[in-house]
Amino acid sequence: MRRLTVKTLTLTCLAIAWQASAVSAQPLTGREIMEQVEDYQLATSDSAFNRMQLSTCRFGISDSRITCAERPRVKALESVSKNYGAEGKDTKGVTVVLEPAAERGIGMLTYSYDDAERDNETWLYLSALGRVKRIASGNSEDDSEPASVFGSEFTTEDTDTGKLEEYEINLLEETSEAGRDVWKIEMIPNEERARKSRYSRTVSYVDKERWVPLRVEMYDQYDKEIKRLLASRVEQVNDVWMARSLTMMNLVSNRLSNMAILEIHLGVDVEDEFLTTRTLTDVAFREAELQELRAQVD
Repeated sequence: MRRLTVKTLTLTCLAIAWQASAVSAQPLTGREIMEQVEDYQLATSDSAFNRMQLSTCRFGISDSRITCAERPRVKALESVSKNYGAEGKDTKGVTVVLEPAAERGIGMLTYSYDDAERDNETWLYLSALGRVKRIASGNSEDDSEPASVFGSEFTTEDTDTGKLEEYEINLLEETSEAGRDVWKIEMIPNEERARKSRYSRTVSYVDKERWVPLRVEMYDQYDKEIKRLLASRVEQVNDVWMARSLTMMNLVSNRLSNMAILEIHLGVDVEDEFLTTRTLTDVAFREAELQELRAQVD
């Protein structure tokens, strides 16, 4: 297995950009666009160490602006991820809460597989219970609702990646979003995927130059928009454009969560053992490994 370093990551991104320009002479299909989006997203998850801030609040609209209607609950997080598989399209990642102190050590381990025959997996460590809960296919153990990510409006289904073959993908139109030219793309889950999903379809507005979804609308079985993801602070990191701020709006509960990526470091040396459930339960092991990772970037 070959792991991407910063150098090979740059070469990979240049190859992706060349492929994108090569096909630009002819109209792209919705599937081709989403494949390119996924390739760019994978490039930012390989051997990566991130520091993030997760804020959640009830929201309102004031002067046409979305604002928190209460003091937000804020968490400080660190995450580590690494790509696997022959083509580097599988991803393993760990995210751990650092603050507030009462929630320190709560963690989440995710395995995302490109193969549609393999369900993505999530393990949540709940420090108050002192145990790990395994979640498959993005759903909670009662198989009715996806699990919330650290009490936010993001769910395990929202953070799922890959498996584009599980969707009918349609390019609806070319339009604009936040002053950018975008493709408007609809994704409808097939019958098998629909049994696992809360959404009957999603609509993404993909930046035509930067290959970043700037807006994603999620609809329920009655075709009512129930959630909306907005991306901002789109910046270039190692030749790949990425959103440094993601805001998930729950249009039913009028609550939102913002995930701000404060730091992103690529090409970090990540031990395979760290991306296992041991990291969730073994405090001494987790802290020792995190200290080594921090030493690489600080």
